[in-house]
Amino acid sequence: MHYIRKAKLEDASRLAEIEIFNYRLNFYPIFKNDLYYFGELQVATEIKTYDCNSDMLTNIYVYDDGVVKGFIKINDREIKKLFVEPALQNQTIDSVLLEYAIQNHNVEFLWALEKNKKAICFYEKHGFHKTNNKKLEEDTTEFLIRLER
Repeated sequence: MHYIRKAKLEDASRLAEIEIFNYRLNFYPIFKNDLYYFGELQVATEIKTYDCNSDMLTNIYVYDDGVVKGFIKINDREIKKLFVEPALQNQTIDSVLLEYAIQNHNVEFLWALEKNKKAICFYEKHGFHKTNNKKLEEDTTEFLIRLER
């Protein structure tokens, strides 16, 4: 897993791009909030957030084979985020990042949007299973479901 390394401040622009385009691709169809996804959620703003708060990079690991193609954020034993450049999805980058987290950080659980069937299916293929634990996504009427290994 020599392509995985800790995120650095100079990765901020790629992290912001990858995250925002994934939010739009995967979450906009669920929430359909134009003002948030195409107004408030901007790459330049997210880059500034990383630049002003380098602590945000703590526990972020990137897949970098010369270009940052994806990243995973881990807090304790929880996966907080896992995103891959949309143009490069379905090329095992997501699996490599997840297996890195399992093997090196002993991750045990995550929360996924209940309607994000693609993500839930992906995690189930990697040994996670849905639990009966649910909670509302902050400021929405959509539920998150806990998945555990």
